Amino acid sequence: MPQVNTISVNDVIDALAAGLADFRRAPVYGLCIGAVFALGGLFVVLSAAALNMSYLSYPAAAGFVLIGPFAAVGLYEVSRRLNTGEALSWSKIFGTMWAQKSRELSWMAFVVLFIQIMWMYQVRLLLALFLGFRSFASFQEFLNEVISTPEGLMFLAVGHVVGAVLSLILFSLTVISFPLLLEEDRDFITAMITSVRAVVKSPVPMIGWAFTVTAVLIVSMIPAFIGLVVTLPILGHTTWHLYRKCVVIPQEHRR
Repeated sequence: MPQVNTISVNDVIDALAAGLADFRRAPVYGLCIGAVFALGGLFVVLSAAALNMSYLSYPAAAGFVLIGPFAAVGLYEVSRRLNTGEALSWSKIFGTMWAQKSRELSWMAFVVLFIQIMWMYQVRLLLALFLGFRSFASFQEFLNEVISTPEGLMFLAVGHVVGAVLSLILFSLTVISFPLLLEEDRDFITAMITSVRAVVKSPVPMIGWAFTVTAVLIVSMIPAFIGLVVTLPILGHTTWHLYRKCVVIPQEHRR
């Protein structure tokens, strides 16, 4: 198993500074990847509206953000190359991302997808439990229902608690495993165990980082996901440097 270090809040701050530096050194890659992710989130919300399921726009958008670690693989590669002094080009970045289909990192996509499916099922289940088996004509009607009735407020409270638990589970499983699998030749089970160990060993800075990521993503999503164009690459680069602080990688395991 990889060696896991104990980190402090100052290490998280240092990782954030390094992430900002990476973004400034190679802004085009971050902005393009962030734009694609933002367009994907907007597509999810518009699809819900087109299917007359606009009341699912909010949970669908929140669930879409869960795939952020997978979308950030290209950003991890940019940071890795900046750190090692390797050349940067779109062909190399996309080549690395495409190569993951035959590596262990591709299995993490199933883990993320499974959590996202659980997310949407729990939303539907709680809707049925608290608001009954019915749909809403518009998002405004759904919003009025959930903020003006006891059942709706209970739905919001329970839904956010369950969502927070699922998000914490996914964060613990992926915060280290994605960059670890990108850099190392490991199996995805080992990577997830290492990721959980990193969170357990440094709970305050790691969970603090999780809350920071959540808050930044929520604010970034408000103006039609536009904020993600900038915040996603910064968060992605920062996560790479946080991973390098958390895990000691033997030279023979490096890619």
